[in-house]
Amino acid sequence: MTKRKPHILLTNDDGIRSPGLWAAAGELSKIGYVTVAAPREQSSGMGRSLPSTSDGIIKKEQVQINGQSWDVYAVGGSPAQAVLHGILEIAPHQPDLVVSGINYGENVGLGITISGTVGAAMEAAGLGYRALAVSLETDPRLHLSHSEDVDFKAAAHFTAYFARILLAKKTFEGVDLLKVEVPRHATPETEWRLSRLSHLRYYKPTPAKRASWNEPGPVGYEHDNNLPHEQEGTDVYYLRREKIVAVTPISLDMTARVDFQDYENHLRSPGHRKD
Repeated sequence: MTKRKPHILLTNDDGIRSPGLWAAAGELSKIGYVTVAAPREQSSGMGRSLPSTSDGIIKKEQVQINGQSWDVYAVGGSPAQAVLHGILEIAPHQPDLVVSGINYGENVGLGITISGTVGAAMEAAGLGYRALAVSLETDPRLHLSHSEDVDFKAAAHFTAYFARILLAKKTFEGVDLLKVEVPRHATPETEWRLSRLSHLRYYKPTPAKRASWNEPGPVGYEHDNNLPHEQEGTDVYYLRREKIVAVTPISLDMTARVDFQDYENHLRSPGHRKD
């Protein structure tokens, strides 16, 4: 009896025309059947949002991947909504794995809930699917681009590498999704290590550049100056200091890991302000 090839739903937050998406698709197609459902527009920074203003229109498009013409699906919505439309309407059957990426730019530390790449994987995990989010360290000027100057080969290798592991292994209690950060100069031989999220700010917001509040002016961002203070063992430390692949197991349970009795005593202790 022939074993059924696994079915992988692939999405991203950079949009359906992103070379990072195509690089992931090419490698994942060596593992199983891949359905691509990604946002129609650039959707970075949308987290796990499900905007009510999204139109939800789905359009079939064609792209060339490894010399072959693929049918892919452009969704009028956020990355998380692309996952929902992919699972509920587009995919011919339930996926065995949902992969989000490969993102232009690393998604590390406290900022992961901002990331549309991680947000899409969170949405899949919230529905009970195995989920993987992959990002490649790039210069910030390339984050919102579809630059062909970025080499996704190593990141695509690790996307397939961890996809195979997630498909082959039983789920691990307490881990809802896997987040993978690939250094910009990585090769397939680059070491990988499990990491925890950094608790330092990685990107800091910068004020809008405009002469008047009446002018359009989004808040910007830039790298913070915290790298010298980064603790060993975090995703930022391994990515930026050790220049190895940082693999972070993520739980959707955001409950603080504290002793509830101790914290309740803290809340009930005297000394709080009385209005």
